[in-house]
Amino acid sequence: MPADAQQCSALLNHTFPRLQDESPQPLCQYQGRVLLVVNTASYCGFTPQYAGLEKLHAQYAARGLTVLGFPSADFGNQEKANNTDIADFCFNTYGVKFPMFAKSSVTGTAANPFFTALAKSTGQPPKWNFHKYLIDRDGKVVASFASDTTPLDKRVTSRIETLLTAPQNLK
Repeated sequence: MPADAQQCSALLNHTFPRLQDESPQPLCQYQGRVLLVVNTASYCGFTPQYAGLEKLHAQYAARGLTVLGFPSADFGNQEKANNTDIADFCFNTYGVKFPMFAKSSVTGTAANPFFTALAKSTGQPPKWNFHKYLIDRDGKVVASFASDTTPLDKRVTSRIETLLTAPQNLK
Protein backbone atom coordinates (compact mmCIF):
# COMPACT_ATOMS: atom_id res chain seq x y z
CA MET A 1 0.00 0.00 0.00
CA PRO A 2 1.55 3.34 -0.98
CA ALA A 3 2.74 5.53 1.84
CA ASP A 4 2.29 9.27 1.70
CA ALA A 5 5.33 11.54 1.92
CA GLN A 6 4.87 12.08 5.67
CA GLN A 7 5.07 8.32 6.32
CA CYS A 8 7.94 7.72 3.92
CA SER A 9 11.49 7.32 5.22
CA ALA A 10 14.05 9.81 3.94
CA LEU A 11 15.88 6.98 2.17
CA LEU A 12 12.83 6.07 0.07
CA ASN A 13 11.71 9.63 -0.60
CA HIS A 14 12.79 9.53 -4.28
CA THR A 15 11.01 9.06 -7.58
CA PHE A 16 12.53 7.27 -10.59
CA PRO A 17 11.21 6.42 -14.05
CA ARG A 18 9.97 2.84 -14.51
CA LEU A 19 12.11 0.85 -16.93
CA GLN A 20 9.30 -0.28 -19.22
CA ASP A 21 7.67 3.08 -19.96
CA GLU A 22 9.60 5.69 -17.96
CA SER A 23 6.51 6.67 -15.96
CA PRO A 24 7.50 8.20 -12.59
CA GLN A 25 7.54 5.70 -9.74
CA PRO A 26 7.85 6.98 -6.15
CA LEU A 27 9.91 4.64 -3.98
CA CYS A 28 7.61 5.62 -1.09
CA GLN A 29 5.11 3.12 -2.52
CA TYR A 30 7.41 0.42 -1.09
CA GLN A 31 7.48 1.84 2.45
CA GLY A 32 6.59 -0.92 4.91
CA ARG A 33 8.08 -3.64 2.71
CA VAL A 34 11.47 -5.33 2.99
CA LEU A 35 13.50 -4.29 -0.04
CA LEU A 36 16.43 -5.90 -1.81
CA VAL A 37 17.91 -3.19 -4.05
CA VAL A 38 20.29 -4.29 -6.80
CA ASN A 39 22.26 -2.49 -9.50
CA THR A 40 22.01 -4.66 -12.61
CA ALA A 41 23.60 -5.08 -16.03
CA SER A 42 22.75 -7.21 -19.06
CA TYR A 43 26.27 -8.16 -20.17
CA CYS A 44 27.95 -9.07 -16.88
CA GLY A 45 29.24 -12.38 -15.56
CA PHE A 46 26.78 -11.89 -12.68
CA THR A 47 23.79 -11.34 -15.01
CA PRO A 48 22.45 -14.88 -14.33
CA GLN A 49 21.66 -13.59 -10.81
CA TYR A 50 18.48 -12.20 -12.37
CA ALA A 51 17.06 -15.73 -12.05
CA GLY A 52 17.74 -15.81 -8.31
CA LEU A 53 16.41 -12.30 -7.82
CA GLU A 54 13.17 -13.21 -9.57
CA LYS A 55 12.92 -16.42 -7.52
CA LEU A 56 13.36 -14.44 -4.27
CA HIS A 57 10.77 -11.91 -5.38
CA ALA A 58 8.25 -14.60 -6.29
CA GLN A 59 8.90 -16.62 -3.13
CA TYR A 60 8.66 -13.76 -0.64
CA ALA A 61 6.50 -11.06 -2.28
CA ALA A 62 3.33 -12.16 -0.52
CA ARG A 63 5.15 -11.93 2.82
CA GLY A 64 6.41 -8.39 2.16
CA LEU A 65 9.61 -8.51 0.08
CA THR A 66 10.13 -6.47 -3.06
CA VAL A 67 13.24 -6.68 -5.21
CA LEU A 68 14.10 -3.39 -6.95
CA GLY A 69 16.44 -3.39 -9.96
CA PHE A 70 18.45 -0.40 -11.15
CA PRO A 71 20.21 -1.02 -14.47
CA SER A 72 23.52 0.78 -14.84
CA ALA A 73 26.43 0.93 -17.27
CA ASP A 74 28.85 2.23 -14.61
CA PHE A 75 30.99 -0.90 -14.55
CA GLY A 76 32.56 -1.90 -17.86
CA ASN A 77 29.64 -0.37 -19.81
CA GLN A 78 27.89 -3.75 -19.47
CA GLU A 79 24.34 -2.51 -19.91
CA LYS A 80 22.27 -2.15 -23.07
CA ALA A 81 21.93 1.30 -24.61
CA ASN A 82 18.24 1.94 -24.01
CA ASN A 83 15.53 1.09 -21.51
CA THR A 84 13.32 -0.77 -23.98
CA ASP A 85 16.13 -3.18 -24.85
CA ILE A 86 16.94 -3.68 -21.15
CA ALA A 87 13.28 -4.38 -20.31
CA ASP A 88 12.94 -6.85 -23.20
CA PHE A 89 16.15 -8.64 -22.21
CA CYS A 90 15.16 -8.92 -18.52
CA PHE A 91 11.68 -10.25 -19.23
CA ASN A 92 12.46 -12.46 -22.23
CA THR A 93 15.68 -13.98 -20.87
CA TYR A 94 14.99 -14.22 -17.13
CA GLY A 95 11.24 -13.66 -16.75
CA VAL A 96 11.87 -10.64 -14.53
CA LYS A 97 8.65 -9.33 -13.02
CA PHE A 98 10.04 -7.42 -10.05
CA PRO A 99 10.12 -3.61 -10.37
CA MET A 100 12.91 -2.27 -12.55
CA PHE A 101 13.81 1.36 -13.04
CA ALA A 102 15.30 3.27 -15.97
CA LYS A 103 19.03 3.03 -16.52
CA SER A 104 20.97 5.38 -14.27
CA SER A 105 24.36 5.81 -12.65
CA VAL A 106 24.83 4.14 -9.27
CA THR A 107 28.33 5.24 -8.28
CA GLY A 108 30.52 8.32 -8.22
CA THR A 109 29.44 11.92 -8.61
CA ALA A 110 26.81 11.02 -11.23
CA ALA A 111 25.12 8.42 -9.00
CA ASN A 112 21.36 8.71 -8.62
CA PRO A 113 20.39 10.11 -5.18
CA PHE A 114 19.04 6.78 -3.92
CA PHE A 115 22.32 4.96 -4.51
CA THR A 116 24.23 7.93 -3.07
CA ALA A 117 22.18 7.54 0.12
CA LEU A 118 22.63 3.74 0.14
CA ALA A 119 26.41 4.10 -0.19
CA LYS A 120 26.53 6.79 2.50
CA SER A 121 24.41 4.71 4.87
CA THR A 122 26.55 1.59 4.54
CA GLY A 123 29.94 3.04 3.63
CA GLN A 124 29.85 0.58 0.73
CA PRO A 125 29.17 1.97 -2.73
CA PRO A 126 28.74 -0.65 -5.44
CA LYS A 127 32.11 -1.86 -6.68
CA TRP A 128 30.55 -3.81 -9.55
CA ASN A 129 27.21 -4.88 -11.02
CA PHE A 130 24.74 -6.82 -8.84
CA HIS A 131 25.71 -5.23 -5.53
CA LYS A 132 22.79 -5.69 -3.14
CA TYR A 133 21.36 -3.56 -0.34
CA LEU A 134 18.78 -4.90 2.10
CA ILE A 135 16.33 -2.37 3.57
CA ASP A 136 13.98 -3.10 6.46
CA ARG A 137 10.28 -2.22 6.67
CA ASP A 138 11.15 1.10 8.32
CA GLY A 139 13.22 2.19 5.33
CA LYS A 140 16.62 1.67 6.94
CA VAL A 141 19.53 -0.10 5.25
CA VAL A 142 20.47 -3.14 7.33
CA ALA A 143 22.89 -5.02 5.09
CA SER A 144 25.01 -4.74 1.98
CA PHE A 145 26.16 -7.69 -0.12
CA ALA A 146 28.95 -7.72 -2.69
CA SER A 147 28.30 -8.78 -6.27
CA ASP A 148 29.62 -12.31 -5.75
CA THR A 149 27.01 -12.99 -3.04
CA THR A 150 24.15 -14.60 -4.92
CA PRO A 151 20.53 -13.67 -4.17
CA LEU A 152 19.81 -17.17 -2.84
CA ASP A 153 22.89 -17.25 -0.58
CA LYS A 154 21.92 -18.22 2.98
CA ARG A 155 23.37 -14.92 4.29
CA VAL A 156 20.83 -13.06 2.13
CA THR A 157 17.82 -15.32 2.61
CA SER A 158 18.28 -15.63 6.39
CA ARG A 159 18.38 -11.83 6.76
CA ILE A 160 15.27 -11.52 4.57
CA GLU A 161 13.45 -14.14 6.68
CA THR A 162 14.36 -12.26 9.87
CA LEU A 163 13.22 -8.91 8.47
CA LEU A 164 9.94 -10.33 7.19
CA THR A 165 9.01 -11.46 10.69
CA ALA A 166 10.08 -8.20 12.39
CA PRO A 167 7.45 -5.53 13.12
CA GLN A 168 7.54 -2.13 11.42
CA ASN A 169 8.56 0.69 13.79
CA LEU A 170 8.26 3.81 11.60
CA LYS A 171 6.17 6.48 13.29
